[in-house]
Order: sequence, then structure tokens, then C-alpha cells
Amino acid sequence: MTAPNQSIVIHAAHDLRIEARDVPTPAAGEVLVEMQAGGICGSDLHYYNHGGFGPIQLREPMVLGHEVSGRIAALGEGVDGLHVGQLVSVSPSRPCQACTYCLRGQQNHCLNMRFYGSAMPFPHIQGAFQQRLVAQASQCVPADGLTPAQAAMAEPLAVCLHAIRQAGDMVGKTVLITGCGPIGCLSILAARRAGAAAIIATDLSDYTLSLARSCGADHALNTAMQSEALGPYQTDKGQIDVHLECSGAAPALASGVACLKPGGVLVQLGLGGDMTVPMQAMTAKEITLRGSFRFHSEFATAVAMMQSGLIQVDPLITHSFAISDCMNAFETASDRSRAMKVQLVF
Repeated sequence: MTAPNQSIVIHAAHDLRIEARDVPTPAAGEVLVEMQAGGICGSDLHYYNHGGFGPIQLREPMVLGHEVSGRIAALGEGVDGLHVGQLVSVSPSRPCQACTYCLRGQQNHCLNMRFYGSAMPFPHIQGAFQQRLVAQASQCVPADGLTPAQAAMAEPLAVCLHAIRQAGDMVGKTVLITGCGPIGCLSILAARRAGAAAIIATDLSDYTLSLARSCGADHALNTAMQSEALGPYQTDKGQIDVHLECSGAAPALASGVACLKPGGVLVQLGLGGDMTVPMQAMTAKEITLRGSFRFHSEFATAVAMMQSGLIQVDPLITHSFAISDCMNAFETASDRSRAMKVQLVF
């Protein structure tokens, strides 16, 4: 065993601790990664602020984190295509590649998924907010040319790319995006790259809406200040082709359904617990509802799009904190009036 490494461990709501945990030597097909950057995700905040979300609750201490990048420190036997010192984006998704869904190419629905920092199974799957992490070589996508901060944005961007795939053809479409946190803003960037002609974004915060505008939203509407802001898009049975719902809030979903044209597509990304769905309106307008959950192949695509300059994530990375200041980092990330993507620096 190598020396213990510092890890960020959640014990209960607002009980976040830095603890030393052992890290093994990489086995065949594995690599040792010296962590560089880690983004705080909405699910991390749910564990920090509430001890979980919905039926998923902490039942034992768990290392948080799944949006990470680092440099290869050691290679296990048989690892090709990676080298010591190389910056990599580390996918938190570790499907078994043997269950029914993996064999169908639906790895995001793996029956034996080990996704970093998840309290869904018990024992919990420990996360990646560690100074040193042993990962499968297949999880590591070379991020040459990116900064560690950029490379750590591959995971949330992959979530959005998967949602765009679920939505289908975007070329020339009018798109509504509700919720302008990191996923909402990255969805704006991804939708534009996919050919969206017009993008309308809504949120309850002027700060996040300002960043939505900088990401390319044509209209950014504060529905807390203007409850009828979406009224013009609800005329003549609706003016919106595609609704990407990123907030997980029932009112946002309902407002989007009212805006969708007959035959429109609603993609639900936001996870906020069970919601009441306006089924009668969806039925009458023949709206298609599609879920969007995690990603798989889109992770490498996210890295490639950042490397080629097709997607610029830097404006969304608003704060960085040393791991020793993780409590301040989580408090800052919880304040949507002044923070977008908060990252930890290892």
C-alpha cells in the first residue's frame, strides 16, 4: 500500500471531513492518478446540504466527487495509450460491460454500475475527491492541450451531450432550457453546436441568467421576477420545438409543456424527486417525453470538443478552492447568486 491520501468524506448533512484513506497499487489494466481538479456537482451538494436526495440517503461515510481530472502517476501491467505525467479526464462511470444493458450498448443503465460518489447502492460507491485515485485505464481519456480545470468539465458536458442525443434533430429548432446552472449553461453550448436556431433560457437568478447569455442564449428570462415571461411562447398551442428541463422543478416542467408545439419533445435532465406531470396537455399536444440519465460514449466526445475549441467551458468555472478549504467551497457552490461551477484544486 502507498501512503494514505487526503480525501473529502461526507458523514451527514453539513458534516464534511478531510480524512486519510489508503490507495492501492494499480493492478493490471489500472492506473494511479494524481488528482488535479474536481468540480462540485449538484448531487454532491445534495449530500452536503441534505444528506442525500429523495430515497437516496447516506447510510455510511462516503468520499464525494465525480467530475475530476488528474495526471497519470503509475501504470498497471498491460496499460497502453497512456503515459506517466499525462493529463487525463477521468470518467466516473464504470459499467460492468457484461449485463443485459451493457451488451445492448446502454452502459448508462448498467445493472452493476459503479459510479463515483453514489449512495444509491450499499455499500456506497466511494468518490473521486482524493489526492490519489486508482482508476481503470478505460476510464481515462487523454486531455492533452486542456488545463486540469477544463478537463474536469468533461463529465457535466457529457451529461448534456447525452441529453442532446436524446432530443434528436436540433437543426433549425427553437429550444427552451429551464434551469441555468452548470448543466443548463452547458446545454446551451451543446444545443447551439447541434444547430439550434433560437435558445430561450429561464431561471430564478439574474446571476445564472447572465452566464446563460454569455453562453449564447438568445433570450434569458427571470421567471421569479416575471411569472408570465414565457407567455409569448405559449400562443397558438406553443412556439417551442424542444424543451431541455434542467432544474428538476415541477413548475419549470409545466411551463415548458405549455410552450411546446404539438409534436414537440421534452427531455428531462434535472433530478429533483418525483414531479407532477401535466399529462393531459402532453397527450393533447402529442408531446414526446424522454428521460436523460448520465452518459457513456459522450464522455470522450466531450473531451474532444473542448480540445478542438468547439465548446468553451472556462467562463463557467467561477471559483477554485484548495481541498483544505473544502467547507468554504461547498458553501460557495450552494449559493447560486454568486457561483456557477466551483472546483477543488488538489
